[in-house]
Amino acid sequence: MALRKKAAPAVETAEKAETAKKTTTARKTAARKTAARKTAARKTAPRRATTNAAPMADASAIQRGARQSPYKMRLVIDQIRGRNVNEALGLLRFSKKHAAKQIEKTLNSAVANAEHLARQNNESIDVDELYVKKAIVNEGPKIKRFMPAAQGRATPIQKRTSHVEIVVGAKAGK
Repeated sequence: MALRKKAAPAVETAEKAETAKKTTTARKTAARKTAARKTAARKTAPRRATTNAAPMADASAIQRGARQSPYKMRLVIDQIRGRNVNEALGLLRFSKKHAAKQIEKTLNSAVANAEHLARQNNESIDVDELYVKKAIVNEGPKIKRFMPAAQGRATPIQKRTSHVEIVVGAKAGK
């Protein structure tokens, strides 16, 4: 003989619905109160004074998808980080590495961007006082290929790419 479950009385389900309704309204009111506190704090927070201490903003240039591995690019870019722009360009121009040509193009673009930014803001800029403030190489997307191998197999090849980012700025002490 199979046992049947008895139907729950309607009174219990009504009580459960009422308590659920109370808890959701309590949550909503608590959320409203915290939101009101946050907006009040935002309105009364003191504003920071902006100062134009630096005569020129930093200018940057990014080259994406350079067809050389990031490891090889980092060997060159570590040599120019923190140097004067003229020193860095001289070092890159006479370097034997292929990555130096790619990085030289990006550095020239960053210097041109600095000149353009200064011209837009009606500021004077001395290109000789610029230095490489930030120079990083990140890994780009890998181009995946296959090379035929012995006995009908194929071995994967990953052709790595790089993203070069260079930021130039004027020395603060000058």
